[in-house]
Amino acid sequence: MIVRKTIEWGKRSLSIETGRFANQATGSALVRYADTIVLCTVVADKKPNPEADFFPLTVNYVEKAYAAGKIPGGFVKREGRPSERETLISRLIDRPIRPLFHGNFKNETHVICTVLSFDGENDTDVISIIGASAALTLSGIPFLGPIAATKIGYKNGEFILNPSVRLETDLDLVVAGSEKGVLMVESGAKELSESVMLNALKFGHAALQPVINMIKELSEEAAKTAWNVPEPITQTDALIGDIKKNFLKDIEKAYAEKTKQERNASLAGVLRKVRESFLNDGIEEEVLKVSFSKVCSLFVRAKILKTGKRIDNRGVADIRNISAEVSVLPRVHGSAVFTRGETQALVVTTFGTNQDEQLVDSLIGEYRERFLLHYNFPPFSVGEVGCSGSPGRREIGHGKLAWRAIEQMLPSKEEFPYSIRVVSEILSCNGSSSMATVCGASLALMDAGVPMKCAVAGIAMGLIIEDEEYKILSDIMGEEDHLGDMDFKVAGTENGITALQMDIKVVSVTFEIMEKAMIQARDGRLHILEEMKKGLAKHRPELNKNAPKMASLVIPKDKIREVIGSGGKVIREIIDQTGTKIDIEDSGNVTVSGQNTASIEEALNIIKSIAFDPIEGMVYEGTVVKVMDFGAFVNFYGPKDGLLHISEMSYKRVDKVTDVMNEGDKIEVTFLGYDSKGRAKLTLKCKV
Repeated sequence: MIVRKTIEWGKRSLSIETGRFANQATGSALVRYADTIVLCTVVADKKPNPEADFFPLTVNYVEKAYAAGKIPGGFVKREGRPSERETLISRLIDRPIRPLFHGNFKNETHVICTVLSFDGENDTDVISIIGASAALTLSGIPFLGPIAATKIGYKNGEFILNPSVRLETDLDLVVAGSEKGVLMVESGAKELSESVMLNALKFGHAALQPVINMIKELSEEAAKTAWNVPEPITQTDALIGDIKKNFLKDIEKAYAEKTKQERNASLAGVLRKVRESFLNDGIEEEVLKVSFSKVCSLFVRAKILKTGKRIDNRGVADIRNISAEVSVLPRVHGSAVFTRGETQALVVTTFGTNQDEQLVDSLIGEYRERFLLHYNFPPFSVGEVGCSGSPGRREIGHGKLAWRAIEQMLPSKEEFPYSIRVVSEILSCNGSSSMATVCGASLALMDAGVPMKCAVAGIAMGLIIEDEEYKILSDIMGEEDHLGDMDFKVAGTENGITALQMDIKVVSVTFEIMEKAMIQARDGRLHILEEMKKGLAKHRPELNKNAPKMASLVIPKDKIREVIGSGGKVIREIIDQTGTKIDIEDSGNVTVSGQNTASIEEALNIIKSIAFDPIEGMVYEGTVVKVMDFGAFVNFYGPKDGLLHISEMSYKRVDKVTDVMNEGDKIEVTFLGYDSKGRAKLTLKCKV
């Protein structure tokens, strides 16, 4: 049976249907927004995975080129490995739904969202979150939904619900939530204030409610029988009580260690004692581990709530010690090391030309990205043995968050024609390495000489909440992220927010808590910016000496062919002669790069001489190439030669040309225009 529900949402029609496609999946939903269509399916294994110590959920977002009427680019004309966009949207779908599965549900679960049609106006990300929520709600799997998502823009002081992908606004905000509150936030912004961001969240949450109600109505008619909720792992309050009674002091002592590695080692020692104590009681190993982890969690959370002191005895708003160094690598274009507590990022900036820009083939169409930010998280950064290979979803996601935070503050391509790559190497991590990347990237860019509008810093906020009591934590460590109820990352300048990311591990968080977290984050961000100034207060006035030199000009479009020449002959000769690198765009924009300004200037002069005529009355430096009885031929404008008649060599009579000049002499001549035969006429009289 096909069931469909439709509403008007953001001045367009939104419909969700089930029963027509993918009926062998555990749950499926087809979501249509205008002419953008996404098929969302969920399949769950009937049996739980006994070895899973976390919920085994996989989310895949898949774009099909045919959805936009395209054939995939490249040699192999079919979709292959996930693009960066597909990876990022997969994470975007995963984050709000993962906390809503029943805690005892450990069955392998796979969510797939496939784009079937893209109209070029309505984005697929929030549609996919809505579809995944609908498919899960219909499936009968123990999912505490439904939820919904929307995209919010901000322009001319007004919020825009689901703006077109082609509309540029001051805010790009994706918010997902339930009836009760917000669950996930992902955004980039142009230095917006905390109050604007909070109002955007409120606006977005209100806009979700009609969609949530529509999913509920759909599920009332088409939902499958609810699965039985699995029994929890055998765990008694008595066991937790025994561990607290006998080992709480040991746990407290372990958490008093100064470093993450020392704490982990001490806690592992306490767990061994717990095993030995209950070895003969017939208690399963997994039960002991879960109970011990619960006691650790209760201790950390209770300490924060009761005393306002954290694992490392910081107050809730205190920031760890910060150091900022720049120019740490001698041969790169810009570098910085940003250290906050036990988290350390080495960040490097490299400049390139137009040819180094990233070509992106997406549903919207091909475009070039001039700013790249890559985040690497090697296993040694957390003291572990592991494989180093292609970047995972987490690395791609953290890199994109830092990219959003920084990109708004870069100069335009017209102001700064370089392509820019920033690489963040996480050398040590104990919480918030993505925000350390933001700080380090800002410093490395300024160290390279990029004229950034403002320095950017980032901070990760946390939350511990029990009933009506809560504490907001600034600059959270890894343990606080793991045991806390919120991961709230805020990046920005002294003037406002440039990026915001929030994940909630509880059912919802009130807007009152969000507002306090934003204000506390602003105070922390301003403190971090002041510490960064100790390393480098503003961008260097000149580019790093190792950076390639670059200059640009715009030539008439009808002259592009002449500059390139037949088969590229002319431009190759210019490159060989000057030792430069030359990029010519269809718009007529020409970029010349090289290792010194002299070679660049030479290449530009040659290009100008081909693309432009000399200006009458202008003085040019030339070289005498041939001496005749009646005058001399002078190469004065690129490949152009002009005639300097003997009568134009002086106000006085000149008997012989060689009395004034010889072949190879460098002279300054004034261009007089062209004679009746189209030959350039030159004079020295203006110089005598």
